[in-house]
Amino acid sequence: MAFEVKLPDIGEGVAEGEIVRWMVQAGDAVKEHQPMVEVMTDKASVEIPAPRTGTIAAIHAKEGEVVPVGTVIVSIDVEGESSGPRSSAPAVAHPGASAPAPAAVAAPPASGTRVRATPAVRQLAQKLGVALEAVTGTGPEGAITADDVKNASNEAPTQALPRMGDEASETRVPLRGLRRKIAEHMRRSLDTAAHFTFVAECDMTAVVEHREWLQPRARKAGVTLTYLSYLVMALIEPIRKYPLVNASLDDATSEVVLKRQIHMGIATATEEGLMVPVIHDADRRTLLEIAVEIHRLARGAREGKLELRELQGGTFTVTSTGARGGLLATPILHHPQVAILGVHEVKKKPAVVDNQIVARDMTNLSLSLDHRVVDGAVGADFLYAVIARLQHPEAWLTPEAIG
Repeated sequence: MAFEVKLPDIGEGVAEGEIVRWMVQAGDAVKEHQPMVEVMTDKASVEIPAPRTGTIAAIHAKEGEVVPVGTVIVSIDVEGESSGPRSSAPAVAHPGASAPAPAAVAAPPASGTRVRATPAVRQLAQKLGVALEAVTGTGPEGAITADDVKNASNEAPTQALPRMGDEASETRVPLRGLRRKIAEHMRRSLDTAAHFTFVAECDMTAVVEHREWLQPRARKAGVTLTYLSYLVMALIEPIRKYPLVNASLDDATSEVVLKRQIHMGIATATEEGLMVPVIHDADRRTLLEIAVEIHRLARGAREGKLELRELQGGTFTVTSTGARGGLLATPILHHPQVAILGVHEVKKKPAVVDNQIVARDMTNLSLSLDHRVVDGAVGADFLYAVIARLQHPEAWLTPEAIG
């Protein structure tokens, strides 16, 4: 009989999903709980497993197509059941959640071998033109890693560059999955919010010295202690003092919604694009606890193993441009939030201290705000309050606050 599989109700107000990638095709044999298709929603990427063992009869939705919840996306011929179509919305394997089958296991290719690779690795392979079936995995249980794909790409023969006028002078890559959602969110943010960015210089010398002092203890505890941990901790009291930066604007009711809790979004670069996992109740955590969460969430985002709740509920976002941070940036708001703070490279620069030119560890902080909610003067006061804390961490990093 033909068993119709519908796009399930993933929850959290999700009404539709984009078909990113099919792991099976018509005629393939599938086992119950085997991942069949990767779907991208507004919240996260999920894999839909087969609810029955059988043979793929037909695929009803194309890659790149956005379909509503409840739409039949694939039919499975199931042996030993009465004739007539039946339908079901299977359980969803969320990244990081316990799934009946490993999320990295895809349908067997034609050769009969089973390819093990995460969605991020598969997307990288597609980008680099690497056939996963020809790659030997070095990960757990033979899973193919990003390094395996990159190595396979480096071993591939170099092709001559296409000339102007050749049919191969350009390559078109469909805007799908996370990259498509990023594009939609960024466009919506720019179209909705009245962006403006305020940039100020910050002397991080005291934070650098404090981190060097605390590093041995952090390493012993297995904690990766970064400057970003200090920045998140330094934001807490200024956010409480200036609650408008921890808010959103309800355009439907023309109301500013002040958030009582501080859920800190941490913008994280992944192979699939930028994700923003959330440190919930950041104001209730110690410095070392925040450091642990930043590391855990960043790793989970890059491995595609975060749960939906870990990507939701942010009230304020921090983005770090890392070691190649440049002088400044104009971060785009993570709508509907009204504030995002960008931190840049910390490096030695000449500075004037007590009328003397000395070497200090300096950085720039870029604060983007929605001018409909936050005035420039309020934004400046808020940022200078953050800077004051970073320049004197010993005043607030008590033993209890460090953890």
